[in-house]
Amino acid sequence: MHYLDHNATSPLRPESLSAVTHALAVGGNPSSIHANGRAARAIIDSAREQVAALAGAKPDSVIFTSGATESNTLALFGAVEGSLEGEDLKNGSGRITRIFVSAIEHASVLATADRLAERFPWLRVSRLAVTADGVIDLEGLRVALREGKGRTLVAVMAANNETGVVQPIAEVSRLVRDAGGLLLVDAVPAAGKMALDFSLCDYMVLSGHKMGAPMGVGALLVAQAAPLAAQLVGGGQQKGSRAGAENLSGIAGFGAAAHALADGEGERARIAHLRVHFETALKTAAPETVFFGSKAARLCSTSAFAIPGLTAESAMIGLDLDGVMLSSGSTCSSGKVSVSHVLTAMGVDEKLASCALRASFGWSSTMDDVNAAIQSLLKLRERAQGKVAA
Repeated sequence: MHYLDHNATSPLRPESLSAVTHALAVGGNPSSIHANGRAARAIIDSAREQVAALAGAKPDSVIFTSGATESNTLALFGAVEGSLEGEDLKNGSGRITRIFVSAIEHASVLATADRLAERFPWLRVSRLAVTADGVIDLEGLRVALREGKGRTLVAVMAANNETGVVQPIAEVSRLVRDAGGLLLVDAVPAAGKMALDFSLCDYMVLSGHKMGAPMGVGALLVAQAAPLAAQLVGGGQQKGSRAGAENLSGIAGFGAAAHALADGEGERARIAHLRVHFETALKTAAPETVFFGSKAARLCSTSAFAIPGLTAESAMIGLDLDGVMLSSGSTCSSGKVSVSHVLTAMGVDEKLASCALRASFGWSSTMDDVNAAIQSLLKLRERAQGKVAA
């Protein structure tokens, strides 16, 4: 089997497996004061330091969650509700009345922002356009921030999960801060694939299983002055920011994965080599192949592409039969396939978008995996063109 779907989930790293096994053996509730409880607390404290270090943050900014979706929800709802509670706080934060989200954000951001607009009628939610290369339109953001009244919350991901296109977060941060707004950065696809700088934003989201940690654990990093109202209450865990007993083994694995990625230039270079080989070989053999966002800066790990005439639906079936695991650029819901909202925002033709596939590379990827994917894709292309009997 040849696994090239690390953006969906990255297989468990050996370092994480070891940390998880150790944490399971320790047992104990981190809130307990006996020996096992203290040992569990030490594991969580260590993991908090490791996750914070990956983002260039302080440990006390880290709130552990069940994953990126909860983190995005906590950030958005927590920021809006927290701004209501803190309108007169010394940091001067006022009520958030406007939310701007880039049109290529993860569905958990887009859907949660829309739900906030339903909950609070005075809250205006707007989409920010991107260029044909999938980069946020900075001039459009500048205009949006200048128009209207009230404090803003802006959500722009560090790099897109479908195309790998890196966003100009430093420039976005400058615009948002000059306007007195708050910035949420979904760094899930980018973590470990590029340097992160938490100081540029007020909220940052991370996910364990995209880094080679177990599923079911993530983090929200929150700046000290940023408003945040807890969404899970009833316990004093994590200083009251997120009630509920912590996922000890998951957090341990998360910390270990973050630590493994903290100094990962060598691994990033190796992964980048695999992506370049994949794209070069595919383009050489199939010149009509289109690589989305190829003119922009992209993550070393992600290649979103389409071979015209080879639909994603048929390609996924054929690839799977060949033991090659990639992702489609489409979203499946109740048996229906719809074109990716990311590609739509980039202005990609619907017919071409229906052919979109994504290869994403990670710590376990090898050149054998890449070559197997290329061989399978070329075989499927020939079949689609009628050169090989079905």
